[in-house]
Amino acid sequence: MNRLKHAFALDSPDFEPTDAQKEVVDRVCREIVRRGMATPALIFLEMFRPLNYIGSQVMHFFRPIVAIVLDVEGYRHMSEFLEHRQSVDHLRQRIEELDDSRLNFEDERKEAEAGQGKSKDSSP
Repeated sequence: MNRLKHAFALDSPDFEPTDAQKEVVDRVCREIVRRGMATPALIFLEMFRPLNYIGSQVMHFFRPIVAIVLDVEGYRHMSEFLEHRQSVDHLRQRIEELDDSRLNFEDERKEAEAGQGKSKDSSP
């Protein structure tokens, strides 16, 4: 009976991307956050969730064309990463982590600038 418990499972629940996949995913997530597109990206990921496997297969299909202008290895790693159901959760978590750290850094910087402004105003 235990064998049948996961008879229709498509992925193992403990998905862990390879180091090469982590590097590519991190690069993509950092670029999304750097451009201030974290919220639209998260919305897109949630809408894309049911189609992530199909999207990865489309990426495989277009690889020869994309190879003309992009890094083929990174593209391959990303398309293989998206084949897993848990990839969307991994992307979402990484974007949220990076965005939170960016917001915290900006808040600290604003506080530091406000503190410097007050000390300049109080000096004779």
